[in-house]
Amino acid sequence: MASGPTGRPATIYDVAALAKLSIATVSRVLQGTGPVSAKARARVDQAAQELNYVPLRAARSLAVQRHEAHGLVLPDLAGPFYGDLLMGYERWAGEHGQSVIITVTHGNPDPRRTVMDLAGRVDGIVVHGNALELPAIEGLRKAGVPLVLIAHPPIRGCDSVRTESAASAEQLTTRLLDHGRHNLLFVGDPAGGYDVAERHAGFAKAHAVRGLQAPEPVRVPLTEEAGRTVAEQLLGATTRPDGLVCANDELALAALTVFVANGVGVPDDVVVTGWDDVMAARYVSPGLTTVRQPMAELGRVAAQRLHERVTGERSRARNDVLATEVVLRDSCGTDRGMQKELRSNR
Repeated sequence: MASGPTGRPATIYDVAALAKLSIATVSRVLQGTGPVSAKARARVDQAAQELNYVPLRAARSLAVQRHEAHGLVLPDLAGPFYGDLLMGYERWAGEHGQSVIITVTHGNPDPRRTVMDLAGRVDGIVVHGNALELPAIEGLRKAGVPLVLIAHPPIRGCDSVRTESAASAEQLTTRLLDHGRHNLLFVGDPAGGYDVAERHAGFAKAHAVRGLQAPEPVRVPLTEEAGRTVAEQLLGATTRPDGLVCANDELALAALTVFVANGVGVPDDVVVTGWDDVMAARYVSPGLTTVRQPMAELGRVAAQRLHERVTGERSRARNDVLATEVVLRDSCGTDRGMQKELRSNR
C-alpha cells in the first residue's frame, strides 16, 4: 500500500511536508476554500498524488468503522444503460443498508481529485468503464481503497464485473455472414472502452474465420446523434454496406429510424443490429436484433462484490463475467431459417 513515510496511510501532514507548505494552505487546497495561488495548488496536487493521499481517511478509524456508503463513479448518466445499472446497484445496496454516492466524470476538469475526495466519504468505490484513467485507479488501489471495476480489464488487487462480449459479437456477425451479408460495418469506437473493443474483436474474428478482412470500424461515440449521422452519411454514399453491427442499441435504433424514414428497407436493403436490448428495441418496427446483457444484474453483482471486500468477507479479488444472449428480431433478415429461429427464441 502506498502511504506516508512510515508505511501508514498518508495524512495531510505528510502532504504538507512533501509540498513544503503550511497545513493551512494544504487544507485550503484540499477543501477548496479560501484563496490559494496556482503554484501552491499544483504543489499540493503533486504531493497528494505521489502519496496517494485520500482526504478524511481517518474517518475510517472511528468506532463506527464504516461510512455505510458506496461510491459509484460513472463516465455519464445519459442513455438507458446507466439507468438499469443504477437500478440494480441501488436496489442491492439499499437492501443491505448501504447508501450510494454517484460521481460523473464526463466534463469534470479534475476527476482524479474529485474521486480521491469521494474515497474519504465512502467505504469503497465502483468504477465503470473509462470513467477514470488507469493511473487514478492505481492510485486508489495503492491507497487501500476497496475497488470494483465494471466493464474494465481486470487489474491486480481489484474485483471486476463485466459481461461477455467477444463470443456473442462473433456469433451475431457469423449469423449475418452466413445469411449472405458480406459488406458489414462495425459502428462504434473500440478505443472508447473495453467492452466495445471486445465486441469489435468478435466482429473481426467472425470475418477472419471465413478468410475475410473486416473493414475498419466507424469510430463514433455511442450516442443517438452519432447513429443518425452515420446513417445520414450512408444515404448519400455511392456504395452502401448491407449491414450495420452497432456497438449499442442507441446507435442502432437511431440508424434504423433514419433508414426507414428515407425509404431504405430494413432488413431487405441493410440489416441493423445493436447491443444491450433496451426496452425500445422490442417495440420499434422492425424489431431490433441485438445482444441482451443483464444490465441490472451487472449493478447488483458489483454492489455485492464491493460489500464483500469492505466487510472483510472476502480478501482475494475475483473477476465475474456475466453471460449475454443474442436476441433475433426482424431487423436482421427475413430468411426462412432465420425466421424459424426467431420464433423459437421469442
